[in-house]
Amino acid sequence: MEEKKCMGDHQMHICALADQQKYQAIKELIETPNYMCLKCGRVAQKADSLCNPSDLASLPYHE
Repeated sequence: MEEKKCMGDHQMHICALADQQKYQAIKELIETPNYMCLKCGRVAQKADSLCNPSDLASLPYHE
């Protein structure tokens, strides 16, 4: 998979919120995850909450 540059407002991405210890905001963003960041592995409901999002349904499964 191609690595993408971090787009959008990075200060609203989960990794930036974690650095700021804004855990309540993070809880709301991860309630029903649909995307995973290919950079750090965090999950979120919306793609714009992550630096390098990929739809969970499109990720290959490996054991």
